[in-house]
Amino acid sequence: MRVVNRSLRWEIEDQMKLHGYNINQLAELTGINPGNLSSALNGISRSMTINQLDALGKILGKVPGWLYELYTEECISEERLSRPRLVPYLVRCAEVGRHDCIDAVVSKILDNPKNVQIIFAAAEKLFHKGKQKESERFYELVVQNVKDSFSEMLAMSHYRLFTITTQGTDVEKNWEAVIRFDPFRNRLPESYCLDALLQLARTCYSLKKWNKVKEYAGELVELSTVLCGDKEVAPKRHPVYYYGMGLLYRGAVLERQGLYEQSKKYVRSYADLEWLEPLDASGQKEVEQFKVWGKANLYTLEMLTGNKSMVNEYADYLESLNRLNDVVSGLNAIIASANTYGFNVDHVLARFSSSIARFDLFNHDPILAERHLRYRYHKAIYDFNKGRYENGVKETLLCIFLCLDMKRYEDLARCISLFEKHRKYASEEQVQCYESITLWAD
Repeated sequence: MRVVNRSLRWEIEDQMKLHGYNINQLAELTGINPGNLSSALNGISRSMTINQLDALGKILGKVPGWLYELYTEECISEERLSRPRLVPYLVRCAEVGRHDCIDAVVSKILDNPKNVQIIFAAAEKLFHKGKQKESERFYELVVQNVKDSFSEMLAMSHYRLFTITTQGTDVEKNWEAVIRFDPFRNRLPESYCLDALLQLARTCYSLKKWNKVKEYAGELVELSTVLCGDKEVAPKRHPVYYYGMGLLYRGAVLERQGLYEQSKKYVRSYADLEWLEPLDASGQKEVEQFKVWGKANLYTLEMLTGNKSMVNEYADYLESLNRLNDVVSGLNAIIASANTYGFNVDHVLARFSSSIARFDLFNHDPILAERHLRYRYHKAIYDFNKGRYENGVKETLLCIFLCLDMKRYEDLARCISLFEKHRKYASEEQVQCYESITLWAD
């Protein structure tokens, strides 16, 4: 017979008496089977589940996490650990903020290194419930306690931490996350490798680490080709998507390096993926999307090579796509070309004024946030070139603020140089704003 956790039982029975409930009444109110509730409270044939304790606490008017410090004896005895009890318990502790209970249980769990699987299971539960920040601590515990560097559990924990860490726009933090995860990218289960490579390429693109983007994009193309048609491997999307994204990033890097003709070759390649087999309905849908992106990016390259006759046609196409991230990307190409080749695009900027006003929505996406910053920088130069100095200074100040927020210090130096070059046109208020921002940065 199991040793009964009488402290937990007594607390609940005291509350039942205080509220005047018997077992049948409490069972009806909580929705727990009366026999199961009786057995759980008596502690004779079964332990109480954490969900049952939560249900009791709710009816008895208690805050979430009530009696969690006493629940550990339902999970851990001198003889054994109960994984079916511990995993949901750790998950609930994290959800309601009972970190004291987590600390107490984790130290006992890790007395045996094999029990780290319990920590990993709790982390995965939280991650898949959308509680990614809450899962972070558990993944860190796995990383700290798994000694086998080729363990899939260790690789998955590093991958999850990379995913969690790179959701913001802090470039220092994101680069550290890349460095930390990079050695484990090829140790993941195959179903996760493509998404991991794509996330690495995307993050490095936002960081302007062009050589790393080329490396990951190349691996993406190669691996997606190998796995295409392998029914035992199930990535999130059809392999043709990852193949196309590999080509897209290779082309995007060449564009950012000013190698426009070479970039066009990659764009034409991913705009025409019909030849890839097998293509089911999901694969065909991906192919159609790459046609859209390919057309948009060919317009971009036409702009960047100075083909101003395409401006209105490109603007029409951006409007038809009706996607904010496509608009900011397209406007970057249009306004950068206008700055380089000296033509007027005021009518285009006016046309997309409502979209431009929404660019601040990009706060948490590293690539889109970088595009927003780039747009503001090009817009500042455009305004200065047009003699609209007050607007130019305003855009430059916004650039400086965005650089500091994202810790993009190389871009910050360019923006400060731009301000200093046009400082004589700044109002007294703008100068004060500039000096307060840069003083804060120091």
